[in-house]
Amino acid sequence: MRIDLHTHSTASDGTDTPAQLVRKAAATGLDVVALTDHDTTRGHAEAAAALPEGLTLVTGAELSCRLDGVSMHMLAYLFDPEEPALLAERELVRDDRVPRARAMVAKLNELGVPVTWEQVARIAGDGSVGRPHVATALVELGVVPTVNDAFTQDWLADGGRAHVEKHETDPFEALRLIKAAGGVAVFAHPAAAKRGRTVPETAIADLAAAGLDGIEVDHMDHDAQTRARLRGTAEELGLLVTGSSDYHGSRKTCVLGEYTTDPEVYGEITRRAFGAFPVPGAGGA
Repeated sequence: MRIDLHTHSTASDGTDTPAQLVRKAAATGLDVVALTDHDTTRGHAEAAAALPEGLTLVTGAELSCRLDGVSMHMLAYLFDPEEPALLAERELVRDDRVPRARAMVAKLNELGVPVTWEQVARIAGDGSVGRPHVATALVELGVVPTVNDAFTQDWLADGGRAHVEKHETDPFEALRLIKAAGGVAVFAHPAAAKRGRTVPETAIADLAAAGLDGIEVDHMDHDAQTRARLRGTAEELGLLVTGSSDYHGSRKTCVLGEYTTDPEVYGEITRRAFGAFPVPGAGGA
């Protein structure tokens, strides 16, 4: 089995619609794909309706968190999307995205970049607006050559000249909410230092004690040495190890199935979850 547990669609900051994403996942030879858009489950219904036969959909979300002033992301799998407390927290995070993006546009204007809110809103479309949409606007204007080049201290990285903080959930509270909603929690790309500051790896032990299920080890932003170190940490703490592409369509260079999760780990995730169940493909339109 080939299992990719971290992808994004136009419901947040990917460039493929949920339907396009699951069709591409099947064409790539994946058996299981998780749709984990940022702080939203809005793409799940479309993905499930279009799910090709032979492909299983894992519903999830990537929750925006902050620990001691450092941003981090928590992948939540197979939780009840209507559970009131987790739903309210996701809405709180999403509601802060528009004023935050507008503030980043204003900072860029002060830096002499002629980006407009209308441009960013067009790029975001119906998705939850975020930094990748602002970064895409910078690419369109020729300010930077790629989206990744916008995530530097010169521009949009944490603490960068045009960065604006947003509401982010305390990760220990996120764990409590995910568990109460019947979900499974995996710390996404914990050592992706090229994105900006990362939380100390010593914090993983505290998160594990609070209910963290696993860490995303095999990821494009982790080199071989980092992956080996994180595997050792996971083994020491009894955490699951996942691998995923973090696919965003054409917005990033990663490809579906670039990294995958062991079938036994996937089986354990499905055993632990009780908020939702994987959706088997039935040959959707």
